[in-house]
Amino acid sequence: MTTYDERASQGGAPTRAESGAGADLTTTAERIRGSVESVIEGKPEIVRLALTVLLAEGHLLIEDVPGVGKTMLAKTLARSIDCSVRRIQFTPDLLPSDVTGVSIFDQQRREFEFKPGAIFAQIVIGDEINRASPKTQSALLESMEERQVTIDGQTYELPSPFMVVATQNPVEMEGTYPLPEAQRDRFMARVSIGYPSAEAEFQMLDAHGAASPLDGLRPVAHAHDVLRLIESVRAVHVADSVRRYAVDVVAATRNHPDLRLGASPRATLHLLRAARASAALAGRAYVLPDDLQALAAPVLAHRLLPTAQAQLNRRTAEQVVHDILQRTPVPSSAPPHGRQPGGRQP
Repeated sequence: MTTYDERASQGGAPTRAESGAGADLTTTAERIRGSVESVIEGKPEIVRLALTVLLAEGHLLIEDVPGVGKTMLAKTLARSIDCSVRRIQFTPDLLPSDVTGVSIFDQQRREFEFKPGAIFAQIVIGDEINRASPKTQSALLESMEERQVTIDGQTYELPSPFMVVATQNPVEMEGTYPLPEAQRDRFMARVSIGYPSAEAEFQMLDAHGAASPLDGLRPVAHAHDVLRLIESVRAVHVADSVRRYAVDVVAATRNHPDLRLGASPRATLHLLRAARASAALAGRAYVLPDDLQALAAPVLAHRLLPTAQAQLNRRTAEQVVHDILQRTPVPSSAPPHGRQPGGRQP
């Protein structure tokens, strides 16, 4: 097994933080996080995960009962960044062309003209995504994976950065369609906001009771700032032992007796990318096994399908992921040679 010290001695130790990019990332990320937390109170771990997914170039699925702030979280994140934002309210009669766009024949020019749909934005809010039909849901597949849309044989690139923040109600609620496995696999992470604590709810009545907190919210970062942060996250170092650990954790889901569908190779990539972003937000230029462990449930659980017996035993996918983490050997988590968290020399 290759340790961090061995990797550093081979010249693979990271240098991103020493250049000052780490401090810039932390400062900008803290501004965005502070802006979101000024609206979404009492849920710092949820806000951090949303920011992690943004910097990891992923998409976020927010699942919970109505009224707990799913759409508010998506809107607040979008408004905190000065970029293009579009909101799609998914309904049973929504058509795929409403999402992607449509080619319309121009009588004067005697040719077809493409009219972009709501997907052509940097932050796309998909509200109640599981209220639309599977056909309409599938219109998002190409755009979420390849960041492009193909209409009538013509391919159109989507803007960058590009992130879909979708909300959905639990499938047992009326008027919902379960998301297909391929659709869920496109989302890097799923999060459940949950009810606030009594104290947070009391403070919310005082802060949000008279007016919407979004009214006074102003952008604290620009789209080009986010692109720079994404480039910094890509440079975060991952040792071979940590890569192997990610592969082992994901592979274990494919052989677990409580699961009839394990995680895909795309899940492994998403887990590693999210771990890079999490390490960068923590001020580190390298990934620790702890980063993978903290993100394993949000990144993997929504992709897994428990067996009928596991459902009878009330075993959730999150519980299976935690069981796998306990059984999978953890590599050494010593930092790269001569470095401390944050990229500082001792």
